[in-house]
Amino acid sequence: MILGIGNDMVDIRRIEKTLNRFGQRFVDRVFTEIEQKKSDRRAARAASYAKRFAAKEACSKALGTGFRKGTYWRDLGVVNEPSGRPTLVLTGPALGHLRAMVPDNHSPLIHLTITDDFPWAQAFVIISAHPDLS
Repeated sequence: MILGIGNDMVDIRRIEKTLNRFGQRFVDRVFTEIEQKKSDRRAARAASYAKRFAAKEACSKALGTGFRKGTYWRDLGVVNEPSGRPTLVLTGPALGHLRAMVPDNHSPLIHLTITDDFPWAQAFVIISAHPDLS
């Protein structure tokens, strides 16, 4: 069952300007270490950060919290599964909000797709719940 849907689009040039203006202070405030390592290896660094920024925004919308109710940027981390497929790992209050959404005897699953086509980066998130099989 679908519990939440969110999407976001961000201008890569805006993220690039923010990176140039605030540098590591912005990066440390918004992105996890895993996201930083992934994005800093990319030739299109700003586009990589922009996709992750959009994913966090989309996830906060799917949670129904936005960036309030104790949900912070670094509580939402984009990671890649071994197959390369992106997903989100939630921690702190964001994880608490996710758990509160999920019915008893169900497990959450976060579906994420991210893309960019200069100057835009876009993310789409679906949070679903699946019955536990135990």
